[in-house]
Amino acid sequence: MKNYPKRIARSAFLCSFLSISMVTLSQQKIAVDVCVYGATSAGVIAAIECANSGKTVALISQDKYVGGVTASGLGATDINNRNAIGGLAREFYKRIYHYYAQPSAWKVQTWEQYAELGKGLFFGLKSDSLKMMWMFEPHVAKKIFADMLNEAKVKVHYNERLDLNKKVGKKNGSIQYIEMENGNVYTAKAFIDASYEGDLMAKAGVSYIVGRESNTLYNEVNNGVLPSHIFGKGKSIDPYIKKGDPRSGLLPFIESKVPGEKGATDKRVQAYCYRFTLTTDPQNKIPFTKPVNYNPLWFEFLARLLQLKPSLKMETLLTLTPLPNKKTDTNHADFVGACYDWADGSYATREKLAQMHRDYVLGILWFLSTDPRVPKRIKDEINTYGLPKDEFGENGNFPHQIYVREARRMISDYVMTEHNYYGREVAPESVGLGTYWLDSHVVSRYVDSEGNLRNEGPFWENRSETYPIDYKAIIPKEQECKNLLVPVCLSSSHAAYGSIRMEPQYMLLAQSAAIAACLSIDKNCSVQKLPYEVLRKELLKKQQILDKESTIARN
Repeated sequence: MKNYPKRIARSAFLCSFLSISMVTLSQQKIAVDVCVYGATSAGVIAAIECANSGKTVALISQDKYVGGVTASGLGATDINNRNAIGGLAREFYKRIYHYYAQPSAWKVQTWEQYAELGKGLFFGLKSDSLKMMWMFEPHVAKKIFADMLNEAKVKVHYNERLDLNKKVGKKNGSIQYIEMENGNVYTAKAFIDASYEGDLMAKAGVSYIVGRESNTLYNEVNNGVLPSHIFGKGKSIDPYIKKGDPRSGLLPFIESKVPGEKGATDKRVQAYCYRFTLTTDPQNKIPFTKPVNYNPLWFEFLARLLQLKPSLKMETLLTLTPLPNKKTDTNHADFVGACYDWADGSYATREKLAQMHRDYVLGILWFLSTDPRVPKRIKDEINTYGLPKDEFGENGNFPHQIYVREARRMISDYVMTEHNYYGREVAPESVGLGTYWLDSHVVSRYVDSEGNLRNEGPFWENRSETYPIDYKAIIPKEQECKNLLVPVCLSSSHAAYGSIRMEPQYMLLAQSAAIAACLSIDKNCSVQKLPYEVLRKELLKKQQILDKESTIARN
């Protein structure tokens, strides 16, 4: 028995050694030409382009999905000028068109029945002359992205996240390797950060901003703090937990004063949401149930809004855009004030916020369908819907990707501003076109000096413009990183990002980024030293649309 403790010690040491060895063996070093971080729609397109260009590529997904919000509920594409979408993005929307051209795609309605529902939609249902379609079910987008990745033989590395506690390996201003939380290391000649948050960009030491610039910085009018309207004419929603009693405290996520002077800079970003799918098909819908984390105070604002304006229509509360087969892309379940910590937050912070947003969406559905203060006509309408059995089955029939409308934005040698949108300044080195309105959702809610509840931060420029997006806006300053491209968290003011931040633009910018990455490898130069004339020639060869005049010629 005297040797028993020693045997235990030796056994413990051996188990510890074997455990360490197994961890070491499970870790991998993956060497490729191009590493694409983030399997958003942009990441998918970038990886496909790299593979088609003959480069080895790794596409890293932080979870078990690809396609970002395009495959996670955003099936009503935000697009104004369809002719501005070229390259692989055009290929994606063409495949959507051809999928729904098959009679077998229509399970519970015909194309004609669906088209009748969609009359008057500003983005249109499809473009027959272009053979492109803009409205689709989530599982269809998922399938098409998967098909395109398989055809290009792109390997997707699932459930891998950048280790935010370790530095990105750099040498002479270029990224040499990045390390994941599980210890896997990716080395590459060029890197593309296609994530919604810009984590790789940030870890690489690239300059960025979160929030809103002052209007004076770029001489804009839509930036910075923007106080908006009072809720109600002549009277406001009471902002206190107990009506009329300031001592009871403010309702959740309502601020006690205006965030700052009009046009001033701050760190807030516009509200996030989930673009979730509902259905009216009785055989496919799941009735709403009360969420485990239901917080009635989160919806007290809506209850008081409905009491103040009892004639409000459903579309004022939620936008239910019809998708094929009696489904919807449901928008505007915005959780105002709940996303400020997302961009620079840890994974634990983001997971907590994502769960809060999920609880908020399911809570809104429960509130609208059951609360006695909700008008009967709204209850009756919302109760015709349910979550679809045939979407997101592995995630409780709920989308997996939160809609990160805006996170970090790079600050580079060229910053896109509202002057580009208005045509007062034209980007000289186009890698794609922006087409959408200037559009920011509500950033915050606050109580003004007179006790009125106000929105803050939204803007909407109701005019459609087409304008070039500059190459230098998707690459960092050369002194910060020489082999990184950033097509999602690109260099843009908050105002201009309100127009650029659309999924079709992310896709076309990602293809241009991938083409630039491949050319820089071939020419053994930094992405900043790549001659634009060389890049432009290749972009046009790949059917990218670079000039406004080209979109007019296609009509």
